Amino acid sequence: MSNLSSCAVILAGGQGKRMKSELPKPMFEVLGEPMLEWVVSACEKAAVSDLCIVKGYNAQVIEDYIGDRYTTVLQPQRMGTGHAVMMAIDWLKESPRIDGNVLILCGDAPFINSETITAALEQHIRQENAVTIITAEVNDPTGYGRILRGQNGVTGIVEDKDATPEQKAIREINSGAYWFRTKDLIDALGEIKPNNSQGEYYLTDSVYILISGGKRADAYISPDKKVVLGANDRKALLMLNDTARHAVIEKHLDNGVEFLCTDGVSIGRNVKIGAGTKILQGTILRGNTVIGNDCVIGPNCLIENCTVGDGVTLNSVQAYESAVDDGAKIGPFVHIRPDSHIKAKVKIGDFVEVKNSTIGERTSVAHLTYIGDSDVGENVNFGCGVVTVNYDGANKYRTVIGDNAFIGCNTNLVAPVKIGAMAYTAAGTTVTKDVPDKALAIDRGELRFKDGFAERRLKNRLNRK
Repeated sequence: MSNLSSCAVILAGGQGKRMKSELPKPMFEVLGEPMLEWVVSACEKAAVSDLCIVKGYNAQVIEDYIGDRYTTVLQPQRMGTGHAVMMAIDWLKESPRIDGNVLILCGDAPFINSETITAALEQHIRQENAVTIITAEVNDPTGYGRILRGQNGVTGIVEDKDATPEQKAIREINSGAYWFRTKDLIDALGEIKPNNSQGEYYLTDSVYILISGGKRADAYISPDKKVVLGANDRKALLMLNDTARHAVIEKHLDNGVEFLCTDGVSIGRNVKIGAGTKILQGTILRGNTVIGNDCVIGPNCLIENCTVGDGVTLNSVQAYESAVDDGAKIGPFVHIRPDSHIKAKVKIGDFVEVKNSTIGERTSVAHLTYIGDSDVGENVNFGCGVVTVNYDGANKYRTVIGDNAFIGCNTNLVAPVKIGAMAYTAAGTTVTKDVPDKALAIDRGELRFKDGFAERRLKNRLNRK
């Protein structure tokens, strides 16, 4: 089914006072992504990519985040959901939107999904509805609007506080998401009045207006009860994160990933993990990270937007926007900064930082070393305390190290510099010019002694006490 005449308006103007933050409510994160992004991506996956975001409180945050991806409109005063949609009327009147259907979503209800969006639209078109409400049946409907049904579809929505005892027993609830025929929605918005104690324009009133005008309304019951969930305070936000976290972990369990313990484990919804991989405690996987088969990740790793090959071991590693190839063994306490490539079977030990560098196959970086802006060949050995001196206070330079080189302990490689293939640097050497292939670079001045120096220094130090 084509969605070419379908569009969506996402309501993202909420303040969220109970969050006690200056951040717009839809920008609070679930598994490391703003709730608004969850809603946007659900639309995109459902092939509804013509979006209008209604911003309100601290609107610049929404505008900066969305950028030029989609249209944004401002709701200068927060006067209800109906008023928020009114801000998009001019956008909706443009062709071809005016002749199609529009999806209304809440930017702080992150678990709407593409399957629900598509199935609800199919029902909406098939039944020729003016409005199709997306609903769910829950065990405890307290606090939600109940869906009233008749022989010919939905007859109304009653809020929890206004419901009779019989109506309170209804388990089908309003998610706050709707498909409307665009023309019918615009007509209904023109008739909404702020006849309530809050002086606000409620979008639910448009449903009553359409039904009263003889238009057909119905509801699509989503099989995923989570579509109704949102967050008005920090406790609810924590609940959303826990719900999403467990759902993601269950998906990976079904795919053959092993979790010895899920304490502190958080995995983004776009992360991919191969079968046979073990995820240990305290592991955080974010963004578009891809982990291969038969890896051991953790404990206490943070991996963001990285590609990790098969059979890799990462122990207490933080890695960002980099690649780690098959069989690498890294950690503990290693920091891999963006644009790094750790090739196959590399070994990196404790307290090592790699930045914007390529480390060749089978290279060993034992411990206490910084490799920045460098191209390192295969089978290179780094001793303890090696530093690539890549920054002179104004500019950064690269270091090149050839295959099978041996870099001695406490070597300083002052870039730009090249260490040749099979070259050695002696411990304690500061290298300021290129080292030829197979050569030894040694920089040690004459060792001299000053008799009595330590005794005099100690006596002066004691006299100051």
